[in-house]
Amino acid sequence: MADIEVDFEREVDVPEEVLGLLETAVTATLRHQNQLQGMITCLLTDDTAVQELNRSFRHEDKPTDVLSFPAGETMPGMEAVYLGDIAISVPYAERQAAQAGHALVEELQLLVIHGVLHLLGHDHGTPAEKEAMWAAQTAVLTQLGLSHVTPTES
Repeated sequence: MADIEVDFEREVDVPEEVLGLLETAVTATLRHQNQLQGMITCLLTDDTAVQELNRSFRHEDKPTDVLSFPAGETMPGMEAVYLGDIAISVPYAERQAAQAGHALVEELQLLVIHGVLHLLGHDHGTPAEKEAMWAAQTAVLTQLGLSHVTPTES
């Protein structure tokens, strides 16, 4: 049985039903990657907050859609591994969803899947890494009935 915990922190308005879909996407991604235990924190925020994080941790002074901060450590007194944090700019996701022609919730699901894969060590710095990561994203999206949602080229 999977022991996966997702903690959502909302700095912008996101309906409860969306959080449920995002949690399902996190769980599906972890299961797809054979990671059946773990804890993740997901911050749903705005462009300004993500830009500050991006500037502080990646030295890029601009907003972006999703940032991942892998931890991969066992929490004191617990058996579950803390996999890390994901920060998503909801306004950025909203613009991407409009450009791609799908719903905001679908874009948020894509971004949370992307973020979880980064927490698990996936990257897209080389063509081979990108191919593997995009294949994993596509498999999870398809499993969730979102095969029409495709990852951006970033």
